[in-house]
Amino acid sequence: MSGHSKWSTIKREKGAKDAKRGAVFTKIGNQIAIAARSGADPTMNSALALAIETAKQANMPNANIQRAIDRVSDKNAAVMEEATYEGYGPGGVGIIVETATDNKNRTYPEVRSALTKNGGNMAEPGSVAFQFTRKGVIRVIASGEDALLAILDAGAEDAIEEDGEMTVYTELKDLTKVRTALIEAGLTVKEAELQYVPNSQVEISDPEVARKIFKVLDALDDLDDVVNVHTNADITVEPAE
Repeated sequence: MSGHSKWSTIKREKGAKDAKRGAVFTKIGNQIAIAARSGADPTMNSALALAIETAKQANMPNANIQRAIDRVSDKNAAVMEEATYEGYGPGGVGIIVETATDNKNRTYPEVRSALTKNGGNMAEPGSVAFQFTRKGVIRVIASGEDALLAILDAGAEDAIEEDGEMTVYTELKDLTKVRTALIEAGLTVKEAELQYVPNSQVEISDPEVARKIFKVLDALDDLDDVVNVHTNADITVEPAE
C-alpha cells in the first residue's frame, strides 16, 4: 500500500507540538463544527464521532469540543465550509490540501501563497486528485502476525507495520466499522481519519529537494484554515539543513 512516508511521521510529531500551543485546537474545532452540521449526536453521526475522538487524542478540553458543536446552532457564528485545493511541490510531487474555512476568499490566496513562495504552484481541480484514493487510515499500537490477522479479520484492506505500530487502510465507507471492530478485538487505536492516499509515490532521494518539499508542506500545514495536507512524495533521505 502506498502513502507511508516520513511526512506522515513528521506531521504527527508536529501535531503534538501544535497541540501544546493550541493551534491544533482551532483546526479540530473547525472539523467538529463542519461534521456537526449532519447532526450533533456523535452516536448517530460517525464523522462527528471521529472528529471528537481526534480532539480527545489531542487533549482538547471537553468545553472546547462542546463549543465547536454548538456553533452549528449559533446563528451568529460564522458558517464553516470544506474546501480542497490541489498543487505541485518541488520535484513535481502532488499535494492535496484540505481546509475548513469561514471565508474561501481568504483561504485560497493563503494556500496559493504558501505554495508559490516555497517552490510549488496551484493546480487545476482534478489534475492531482486522480493520483490519490480517498481511504480510511487507522493507526493501531500493535505488531506481529496475530495483530495483522486480527486487523484483516476486522475488514481492513491492508496494514503496514513500523516501529511497533500498524497503519491500517480501509475502504472509505468502512472506516468507522473497522475502527469499532479493532477496538472490540482488544487493539489500541491511536487515531482514525479519512486521508487521500497516493496510488503511487514519487521517490525523493535528493536531500535538497527533500528540504524544499518539507518547507512547502510545513508552510501549508501552518495555515490556520488547513486541516490536512497530503502528498505522494516518498522521501527516503534526511532533508538538507
